[in-house]
Amino acid sequence: MTLSFDFYFSFRSPYSYLATPQVEELAKRYDIEPRMRIVMPIAIRIPGFFKQVNPMWPPYLLRDTFRIAQMNDIPYRWPRPDPIAMDIGKGEVAAEQPYIFPVSRLGVLAQRQGRGLPFVRAAAHAIWSGEVDNWYEPQHLTAALEKGGLPAAEMLQLADTQAGELDAEIAANEAAQTGAGHWGVPLFVFNDEPFFGQDRLDHLIWRMRQHGLTERA
Repeated sequence: MTLSFDFYFSFRSPYSYLATPQVEELAKRYDIEPRMRIVMPIAIRIPGFFKQVNPMWPPYLLRDTFRIAQMNDIPYRWPRPDPIAMDIGKGEVAAEQPYIFPVSRLGVLAQRQGRGLPFVRAAAHAIWSGEVDNWYEPQHLTAALEKGGLPAAEMLQLADTQAGELDAEIAANEAAQTGAGHWGVPLFVFNDEPFFGQDRLDHLIWRMRQHGLTERA
């Protein structure tokens, strides 16, 4: 019996990126189906967040995420450009955000087509692996869509023409995330129980085993 869970994901979250290859491997091993629930980064959802954050947090985040990437042999570099346009030093987030919305809308569309995880995995790799610069350019998004098994030209057009509808779905995901009992990503929710962080995947699998989770043949 296939068991599903919600995977709340932000394309600006390094921890979300670091979780995707782990979830991909778990989906190969176990009879599970992740539902990608794309949300906006906290810089968008909580105005002024980076003006209030403890100044020790950003350097620790960098050290911690590089450590996790090395430990799990995951290619990793801070994106060029950052998915969020902002002045890191001042914590000021720009009013115009040209990068995060298009890729997030594509993530919603991919999930609608049943290809959420494959696309998110490919797009996040383009953003965070360090293998390409200017990951937002059409050729890189096209490559991610094609790796996800999706019709690239059609998806790029829909992300533009259905922008308002897709943004509304992202907002609904954010409301559902809050309703599940947490605000951060990556967040995994199974049977209304939240599991926050890529280091809680073992706990998620443990709980799903209690509900009949089996390994694939």
